[in-house]
Amino acid sequence: MRSFWGLMRAYWFSDRWKEAWGLTLVIALLTALSSKASVWMAEASGELVNSIAFFHDPANMAPLASLLTSAGTLLLLVVVKDAGFIGVRHLFSTTLHRKWRGWLNGRFNAALLDANHTHFHVQHNTDAANGSGMAPDNIDQRVQDSIKGMTGGAIGLAMGVMGVATSLFFVGQKLLEISTVVPGLEFLGPYGSVVLAFAVVAAYVPLNTYIAMKLGGVMERLSIRMQQAEGSYRGELTVLLRRSFHVAASRGEAVQQAMHDRLYLDIDRTWARLNVVNAGYMSFESIYGFIAARIVAYGPGLVPYMHGQINLKGYITGAELVNSLISQCSWFIQVMPAIATLRANSQRVTDLAMAIENVQEPPAFYAATGQSEFSFGSQNALFGLTVRNLQLMHEGHEASPFLTVANLRFRRGEWTFVSGQSGCGKTSLVKAINGLWPYGRGAIVFPEGIRSFYATQDVKLPQVSLKQLVCLPDHPGTHSEAKVAVAMHKAGLGDFIEHLGDETRQGKSWDQLLSGGQKQKLVAARILLLQPGLLFLDEATAALDLEAKIAFHQVIKDNCPDVTVISVMHEAMPPKSAMGAEFYDSILSIADGIGSKKALASLPAELTTLLAQPQPTDEWPPLRFPRVRQKEK
Repeated sequence: MRSFWGLMRAYWFSDRWKEAWGLTLVIALLTALSSKASVWMAEASGELVNSIAFFHDPANMAPLASLLTSAGTLLLLVVVKDAGFIGVRHLFSTTLHRKWRGWLNGRFNAALLDANHTHFHVQHNTDAANGSGMAPDNIDQRVQDSIKGMTGGAIGLAMGVMGVATSLFFVGQKLLEISTVVPGLEFLGPYGSVVLAFAVVAAYVPLNTYIAMKLGGVMERLSIRMQQAEGSYRGELTVLLRRSFHVAASRGEAVQQAMHDRLYLDIDRTWARLNVVNAGYMSFESIYGFIAARIVAYGPGLVPYMHGQINLKGYITGAELVNSLISQCSWFIQVMPAIATLRANSQRVTDLAMAIENVQEPPAFYAATGQSEFSFGSQNALFGLTVRNLQLMHEGHEASPFLTVANLRFRRGEWTFVSGQSGCGKTSLVKAINGLWPYGRGAIVFPEGIRSFYATQDVKLPQVSLKQLVCLPDHPGTHSEAKVAVAMHKAGLGDFIEHLGDETRQGKSWDQLLSGGQKQKLVAARILLLQPGLLFLDEATAALDLEAKIAFHQVIKDNCPDVTVISVMHEAMPPKSAMGAEFYDSILSIADGIGSKKALASLPAELTTLLAQPQPTDEWPPLRFPRVRQKEK
């Protein structure tokens, strides 16, 4: 689905091809019937005008009955066409739209949320392979609005093509049937009027279609710009709602408002330009339609009518047929705004599809913008986790390593505390081991058959039930409520056990209701329930006070006896149990871009004392504040 046509036909060649083709065939049949009904309506219009013209003719023995019959027939045909054929076709086309959009939405969600962490790679790194120099913006808008607009526009476009084809057949057939000799074109014989009709249509429609294409190109560019501007504004509003507390605490409303004003100004300016182009196109389309229906359509039959070669009924019927033919052949002009939007939407969707495809092999993708030579393997679980010759870098082929680690081994059941100044690369190291750091080189060998768990400082909770939140990433049916309740009780969340099946409480989602410390206790409950063999704690206790941090460590120590722990914390030294026992067996120190690991018991007393002191900085001296225990909500 990396190209426009690949995206258009994918659904029809998928595992749901029967559904796609079945709906398409019904729509095609109804389109053909609608075109045939246009011929019937043209004939009925001719009969109605003829009955009006000869209402007072002495030879007309039942003028009123003839008039009412003609009018009733035309009205019946209008109802059959508009309600029976076009209305039912609309129902089937909107069903096809819904089905196609749902299938595409599912494919993109599955591609973004695969085991490759595609959603992460797509939005956090440069899209060099795409040539855009940046990741695709506003992925949510692309997956929802762009797919919806693209599928709807494509179906409308396809129905227009079907309408042209069927109209050319049925209307052309009728024009041939009523064709007559045209003075001045006698060499064409009885096909003079039909040739003249097709010539007029061929001259009028393409010229105006060219004008419509030029205006459509402007609308397409403005539509893309409008989508980008609105997506950026909506994205900033979404981010604001997530960080509203921080904005309020820093009194940053004025800055945030200025940012919103700037983003909306871009929307307003683009919208103004788009409105001008749309207004001009609307005027062009109205004038085009009037000239087509009132002048061009009645022109070809006027000459034979003036020379008495056809009667009024034949003249009106022919004019209505030509008008119907122009109307069907003008679908491109009529739907040009929709086509412009379709092309804009399809470009947004295909760009996202290309970005997803490009990151399916992350090492090769990142190698285009920097050095990415990580290798991942596995070994017997008895040997634990091994890291060899690891170098972490930033983007750029000439970038130098900011962190180098020669060889590390984390034994089964070993607890390692990662120490170092802020910004030294502690979190980057944990990300690299988990395959979430793009640039650098080295080998990471995981223990076979061991489940790993990565707990971060910032906990975001999806709007699902409390049981699902504790069971993540497992399916909630995998674990009984009793086991989940035990894990929650041990983690300090026993007050919420009776709400395991609830997605909300007191009108709030769990992400809104739980405090930062409670969210980190929920992570502890996940660890106890899932029993990982390899645990990464990246500031996972930052929102807890000292007593709660000790309890966090103790409950894992007591209930996960064989777990290997690698922990990053703000503190210079790891916490100890309430009885003074060490939780951690070793310290991985990072200083001057070098990481080295030593057993905690082997550290000299002087170094242990030094590490326990506040870390020096090159700027302001560290400020000391009394520790205040966080009050849980």
